[in-house]
Amino acid sequence: MASLTPSEVSRFRERLRARDLDLRRAIHASLVNAEAKTYAEVAGRVLDVAEESVASMFADDKILIIKKEVAEQTDVVAALARITDGTYGACVDCAEDIGVKRLDAYPTAKRCIRCQTHFERQHQGGGRDTTPSL
Repeated sequence: MASLTPSEVSRFRERLRARDLDLRRAIHASLVNAEAKTYAEVAGRVLDVAEESVASMFADDKILIIKKEVAEQTDVVAALARITDGTYGACVDCAEDIGVKRLDAYPTAKRCIRCQTHFERQHQGGGRDTTPSL
C-alpha cells in the first residue's frame, strides 16, 4: 500500500468509513425528507411564473446536492476498495505514492499531484479528483 504505515491505513480506513456512513445518511435523508417536496408538488401550488421559477430552482438545487453527495460517496467506496486490494495511496496512473499530506486533505485521492494536474488539463477540470494540489 504505497509507503503508508499500517496505522495510517487504519486511520484512513476509519475516516473513509465514517464519511461513507455520513454520506449514506445524508443521501437517505434528502430522499425521504418529509419537508422536501418534488418539483411537481411545489409547482402544483404555484400561483405565478416567478414562484414557479423559484420552485424549479429549489428542486434543481436539491437534485444537484444529492448528485454531489452520491458522487462523493462513490469515491469513498472506491477508496475503501483500494484499501482492501492494497493499492490505496498509490497513483492509479503512475503507481507512485500519492503522499500522506494529500491523502490527509483528500482521503479519496486516486492520483498523485503530477498525474492529477495532467488529468485536469486533459479533461479541463471535468474529472472528479479535482481538489487543490498538496
